Amino acid sequence: MSTSEVTSGVGYEECRATADWLLSHTQVRPTVGIVCGSGLGGLAEMLKEQQVFKYGDIPNFPRSTVHGHAGQLVFGTLKGKPCVCMQGRFHLYEGYPIQKITLPMRVFKLMGVETMILTNAAGGLNQDYKVGDIMIIKDHINMPGFAGISPLAGPNEDRFGVRFPCMSDAYSRELRQLAHDVGAELGFSDFLQEGVYCVLGGPSFETIAECRMLSKLGADAVGMSTAHEVIVARHAGMRCFAMSLISNRAVMDYDSQERANHEEVLETGRMRAGQMEKLVSTMVARMEHNNNNNCL
Repeated sequence: MSTSEVTSGVGYEECRATADWLLSHTQVRPTVGIVCGSGLGGLAEMLKEQQVFKYGDIPNFPRSTVHGHAGQLVFGTLKGKPCVCMQGRFHLYEGYPIQKITLPMRVFKLMGVETMILTNAAGGLNQDYKVGDIMIIKDHINMPGFAGISPLAGPNEDRFGVRFPCMSDAYSRELRQLAHDVGAELGFSDFLQEGVYCVLGGPSFETIAECRMLSKLGADAVGMSTAHEVIVARHAGMRCFAMSLISNRAVMDYDSQERANHEEVLETGRMRAGQMEKLVSTMVARMEHNNNNNCL
């Protein structure tokens, strides 16, 4: 066992074995990977000629424990492009090591995925945002990373990427512009935003003081996922596009009677799901191959 495997519990060979197992069980050779957030698993239902694998049946894969996450990989084609879709992701608060929750990104890389599209449900910190808005993520604030909790901690695996990967272009400018263009054509501009996503560890929702602090730091939305996956995907040279469905407004006022809850998150997902699916599928139809893995 290598030093990196001892440190993280997830080494190159483990990822390679998982990728090879999947490649031997499906004819699909995906170039696009999609991660569905809470209440947004319907994106996977758009894939044609589906082949489904439960997480529990995939070697080395964690299992999703969160209500609203189906816990399965769906292979198929979307607008003619071969795709793999995660119906349900993994989170720090489920108790997995951070390297384990990001393992699917490295598996996808080894299967040939070039572009990752990630979605999540998030609380709106920006007071101009409304419940049901879709925020294109232009950047993130990785709060666990400030405490040294990084999916890249431990010895670097050079077969995936460099020791110190660039993150100033973590979210593809090209794909963000494509999302705005497609959104305008579909008539979504009224509820399409662009902003900064802040990730926390969870599972408790944020306190009022925390929301106020994060807002002052420049965060427009707050959640418990996505950034760690993007870090690993970018380390491996994949380009990334991500968006948050603003499922609730973060409570910023001590006199407020509002309370954040997971059912509200799922209900907002159901309300906006069809439009998010249309946005993603149209983007996939127009995407070109990823020819640039470096900082711009």
